[in-house]
Amino acid sequence: MAAKRDYYEVLGVSKTSGSDEIKAQYRKLALKFHPDRNKSAEAGEHFKEISEAYAVL
Repeated sequence: MAAKRDYYEVLGVSKTSGSDEIKAQYRKLALKFHPDRNKSAEAGEHFKEISEAYAVL
């Protein structure tokens, strides 16, 4: 069984963050880890994790 993810931690925001702060942090991380911009092997997987966290929050 997979461990439960803390989506706030994935995005690097506090649990009291508002939607604007969450969105801004998501956009910042998405630009950094998008597979078209970052060619590292982990970028695609990290981008999926970031996107999932944003979708849930």
